[in-house]
Amino acid sequence: MRSAAFEDELLDTRFRVETPEGIGLAVAPAGVVSRLYAFAIDFGVRLALFGVLSLVLDNLGGFGFGIGLVVFFALEWLYPVVFELSEGAATPGKRALGLRVVMDSGLPVTPAASLTRNLLRAADFMPFLYAFGLLAMLLRPDFKRLGDLAAGTLVVHWERPPSGHALPSVAPRPPAERLSPRAQSAIVAWAGRVARLTPARADELAAIAAPAVVPRVAAEQRVAALVGVAHWLLGHR
Repeated sequence: MRSAAFEDELLDTRFRVETPEGIGLAVAPAGVVSRLYAFAIDFGVRLALFGVLSLVLDNLGGFGFGIGLVVFFALEWLYPVVFELSEGAATPGKRALGLRVVMDSGLPVTPAASLTRNLLRAADFMPFLYAFGLLAMLLRPDFKRLGDLAAGTLVVHWERPPSGHALPSVAPRPPAERLSPRAQSAIVAWAGRVARLTPARADELAAIAAPAVVPRVAAEQRVAALVGVAHWLLGHR
């Protein structure tokens, strides 16, 4: 897997990562302010949950006190892990701010990474009020705190990828020969995701189909030519 590299042409903190499938993802690390707001929301949620449960446990005496300690531990340390490993990969606070936790590669966060980044909040807190964590975030363009550095994770602004087969705008062109239904489906599916592929991966896949579908096209034009064939197969003629 290619390592993440900051895009030279951008003035913000977006950078591009490539998944093992060859799909290029542009991610925008979340800054201090948005993460502070998310933390405040989550703190309020945990405080409300603990307050309600404390009212119930107060009636159980010493046993209730012991259960309360367990609940406090779970809310403090396991609350973020459970939500980060859920489908949204975000606590309620992060979800409200449009944030989520991912690996440095842009892939979903792993259980080990989520546990690591959250257990190391103890180090981020030192010497007081998350001073080390805040300092680390301010000194890095990707706004990683100490837990993120150890776990290899990022907190990013998450934009839902476009749905459907939105093909790039290319002039339709017929294939060189009649294609089977399976080949037609494969070309249309490839063209529908070509905008999300890195140029190298898109060309690599196009090189496989081009000799049979558009044999007389130059190598640098085969991606556009195959997208044109996809338009033609979809009836855009």
